[in-house]
Amino acid sequence: MSTLIISQLIKLGFAITILLYLCSKTVESKCKSDCNLGLASYYVQRGETLELISGYFNNVNVTDIVSYNRDRIPNKDSLEAGTRINIPFPCGCVNDTFLGHVFSYAFRKGDTYESVAQFNYTNLTTFGWIQEVNSFLPDNVPVGAIINVPVNCSCGNSSVSMDYGLFITYPLRAQDSLSSISKQFGLNESLLQEYNPGANFSAGDGIVYIPGKDESGNYLPLVLRTYFVFVAGLAGGVIIGICIAAVIIIIILSVWVYLRCIKRKKVNKASLLPEKSENQLSGSIGEAGGSTNIPGVNIDKSVEFSYEELAKSTDNFNFSFKIGQGGYGTVYFAELRGEKAAIKKMDIQASKEFFAELKVLTHVHHLNLVRLLGYCVEDSLFLVYEYVENGNLSQHLRSSGRDPLQWSTRVQIALDTARGLEYIHEHTVPLYIHRDIKPANILINNNFQAKVADFGLAKLSDVGNGTLPTRLVGTFGYMPPEYAQFGEVTPKVDVFAFGVVLYELISAKEAVVKQSNSAVELTSLADLFEDALSKPDPNEITKLIDPRLGDDYPLESVRQVAELAKACTHDNPHLRPSMKSVVVALTTLSSATGNWDIDSFYGNDALLNRVSGR
Repeated sequence: MSTLIISQLIKLGFAITILLYLCSKTVESKCKSDCNLGLASYYVQRGETLELISGYFNNVNVTDIVSYNRDRIPNKDSLEAGTRINIPFPCGCVNDTFLGHVFSYAFRKGDTYESVAQFNYTNLTTFGWIQEVNSFLPDNVPVGAIINVPVNCSCGNSSVSMDYGLFITYPLRAQDSLSSISKQFGLNESLLQEYNPGANFSAGDGIVYIPGKDESGNYLPLVLRTYFVFVAGLAGGVIIGICIAAVIIIIILSVWVYLRCIKRKKVNKASLLPEKSENQLSGSIGEAGGSTNIPGVNIDKSVEFSYEELAKSTDNFNFSFKIGQGGYGTVYFAELRGEKAAIKKMDIQASKEFFAELKVLTHVHHLNLVRLLGYCVEDSLFLVYEYVENGNLSQHLRSSGRDPLQWSTRVQIALDTARGLEYIHEHTVPLYIHRDIKPANILINNNFQAKVADFGLAKLSDVGNGTLPTRLVGTFGYMPPEYAQFGEVTPKVDVFAFGVVLYELISAKEAVVKQSNSAVELTSLADLFEDALSKPDPNEITKLIDPRLGDDYPLESVRQVAELAKACTHDNPHLRPSMKSVVVALTTLSSATGNWDIDSFYGNDALLNRVSGR
C-alpha cells in the first residue's frame, strides 16, 4: 500500500477518533477552547528592565506590558525588584497536547535548562518541561542555540464560572498561601481552589491559575466555542444518532478514498508540482553531479530524501524539533546521514516558492549562500539545508538574550551578505534577484559568518530587458519605490533592501519604526537616517546608533556605513551602486586601515550612471 494511501487512511482514522471523542463529551475540551490570550506572572529581579523581560517573551510590546500593570509599574524606566508584573502572551493549544505557548530563547554561555526556567522565566516553566520540548540533551546545548520554552495557560472552566475568561499563570513562591493569594487578588478562596483542584497553594512551587483583569481593569467573561455549546445542548439520544450517522459516512468515504488511491498510485509524486513553463529557471553551474528527473527541474548534486527518513530524524516532525517558522513553511532541526540539517516543511500550495528555491540553490554554490542538501516531494514539500547554528541576524540585533554584536563583526556580516548577493547578481548563469533581503533571512554561523537564505521569492534576472514587471512580493520596509509602485524588478531591488539592512546593523532598529509620540504613525528607518545625515551637526547620527554598542565603535566607520546605506537606498534605482561596488567599499572598510571617501565610491558606477543620463 502506498504512503499516500496510508496517509489518507490515517487522517480519516484520526477524524473518526476525534468525532467519537467529541460525542463522548457534553462540555468543551480544555485544549480546544482557544482564548487567544493569557497572562504570565513574572517575578522581577534586581536590575531587570522592561526591554529585557520583553525579550524573554519574544519581544512582546513594552507598552502592552505597562497597560496590564498600571498599578504595578508606576515608572516604566525603573522596575522594583521583588514585584510581580503580568506579561500578556498568546494562549492556545500547543501540538494538540496542552494549553500554552512555546517561546524561543537564545542559549547563552553558562545557561542550563534549569537556570533558564528558574531565573529567566522565574519558574513559569520547569526543567522537565523545557527538556520535553527540545531535541538538545540538557548537558549538550550549544551556545547560541534557539531552544523552546513552554509556558502553560488556562482558558477557564465553564463548570466553575462563566464570569472569568482571562487567567494569570502564577508560579507559587515560599511566602504564598491560599489565603494570601485570595486577599491579593480579592477573590474567594473556594473559587481559586475550584479552578486549581488538588493544588497546594502553600507548597512554595508549582503553577496555579488565577482570574486576571484586562487592560481596562475588568474581568473578561468566558466565551465557549460554538460547536461545543451546540453539542452540550443536545439530548443524549440525538448526540448518539448524529455520531453513528457521521461514523458510517466517514467509513464509506474512507473506502472511496482507498479505491481512488489504488487507481492513482502509479501517478508520479512529482505531479504535485507545477509543470515546466518558459518562465521557470533552467541551466546549472558548478560541478556536475547526479541528476534527478522532476518535471521542470534539472537538479545537480542534490539528494532526494525519503519522507520516512525526514520524519524519523524529527520524531515525526514533533514541535520539540521546531526551530523556525516562515511565511511558506515550518523549519525543523534534524541530523541526516551524519550531518546537522534544517528541514523546511512546506504546503503543496507553496509549490511556486518551493520551485524557485530548489532551482536557485541547486544551481548556485557560494560560501555566503545557505547550502541545499536535498529535497523531498511526498504529501508535502520539503527542502533540506545545512544547519546554520547561530540563528539569524534579526535575533542577534534585537534579542535581549544575545550578547551585542561588536562593530567589526557587524561590518563583516554586511560584507558576507554583500558577497552572497554580488555572486547571484554578477557571477551565475543565469543571474538571480533574491527579492526578500532582510535580517531574518541572513543566517549566522558559530564563526559569525553570514549566509543569505530563503530564496523562495528569487527571480531570474532578464539582463537584456533591464526590468521585469511582476506581482508584488517581499517585506514591507525593504521594498524600493519603483518596485512598490510599478512592480519593476532589477538587481537594484536587492541593493535597496541591503541598504536598509546596513541601517539596521548600525541601529538595531526595525526597518519601519513607530514615532515616539504616536501609537500608529510609522516612519521608515531610511528616512530617519537620511534626516540625521542631512543635519549640520555631524554627531546627529549618534542618536541612532545601537545603545548596546556603548562607546565601543569608530564613529567615522559608522558614518561611512551610513553613507553607503544612503547610496543603496536612493529613490532612483540607476543612482544606486551595484553589489560589486558595495563589496569593494565594505572590503576596504573592514581592513585594518580601511577608509574610503563616499565621492570616490559614487564614482565606481553611480556617477557614471548620472553622467550617461540613465
